[in-house]
Amino acid sequence: MILDETFWTERYLNQETGWDIGTVSTPIKIFVDSLSDYNLKILIPGAGNGYEAEYLFRLGFKDVTVLDWAEPPLLAIAKRLPDFPISQLVHQNFFEHVGHYDLIIEQTFFCALDPKLRYAYATKMVELLNTNGRLCGLLFDDPMNLTHPPFGGSMQEYRTYFEPLFYLEEFEKCHNSIPPRLGKEMWMTLRKRERF
Repeated sequence: MILDETFWTERYLNQETGWDIGTVSTPIKIFVDSLSDYNLKILIPGAGNGYEAEYLFRLGFKDVTVLDWAEPPLLAIAKRLPDFPISQLVHQNFFEHVGHYDLIIEQTFFCALDPKLRYAYATKMVELLNTNGRLCGLLFDDPMNLTHPPFGGSMQEYRTYFEPLFYLEEFEKCHNSIPPRLGKEMWMTLRKRERF
């Protein structure tokens, strides 16, 4: 299985998007509601249909970049949110993206990557974050699949990627997951280390 642009584009075109819950997930909604700085520069990689980006944008966060390797969900966001800046809908491989952000939101992207890329994901996040920038969001805390996305994992495994690069401000079982994912997710708030 090659998890490339074609793979993900076909999933959207064939409506094989079982991960898409049709709205912002509860834990991320609650987190976003706690933010007070509307000038944050925010990235949502592998955002798919971008419900988190839509929620942020409607609240008044205007510097939100949506990144996805598949173009169909980006076109869907542009259609759904005609006022969303087209320059902030980026059709690109995450590992080729260049930019600097105060906050990166993780929602179903990490679990979609080949597990061999997990350390590369962590180091790329460090590269993309400003000083004191944060990576926040959800990871699966469940074995799940070994052969196809979504790929699961454990908090213990994830620590090996993140602890050398980030301060783990929150790294715990998620208590407010949506019902189908209850007991299978963890919440993370990671702050970029000044030096690593």
